[in-house]
Amino acid sequence: MTSKRTTLKSSEAKLLLHDFKHKFPGFVDDIQGKQMVEEVLVDGGKLFLLGGRPFAISTENGLFPSLANDELLRSLPSIVVDMGAIPHVCSGADIMRPGIKEMHGEFGKGDVLLVKDIRFGKSIGICVAEVSSESMRTMSKGKAAKNVHYVGDQFWQALKSSR
Repeated sequence: MTSKRTTLKSSEAKLLLHDFKHKFPGFVDDIQGKQMVEEVLVDGGKLFLLGGRPFAISTENGLFPSLANDELLRSLPSIVVDMGAIPHVCSGADIMRPGIKEMHGEFGKGDVLLVKDIRFGKSIGICVAEVSSESMRTMSKGKAAKNVHYVGDQFWQALKSSR
């Protein structure tokens, strides 16, 4: 369940945006203090909105872009999963190597990745790499990435209700 939106204090918003920009250099904001940052409490974390638009989530695993942050998602390395993996990813399962059909960009262990479906190229999840792209290419089985945000999760539900 989600709760109502609360506006962050200016100092809290600046710190959040600084941390987010540091972790995700592809994120560009032009707010210059003109737009407010809001927080929505969600089971297991927080959803952050910038100027009324979802841009980030926070969980016990850290700070991540939301699936609604199209601008930033385009700048992330990505993995493309086959049709058989999609229902598992969208149920919160981690991404296993046999389901990965393509990789775009280079990444290291611990980097944040975008998960896309093979048929339409739609963003279906955000994950953290368990191994580097080089290692992932040579793997034939095993866990490749930890799922942290996916279509249908509590953050996704909050995204839908925040629009």
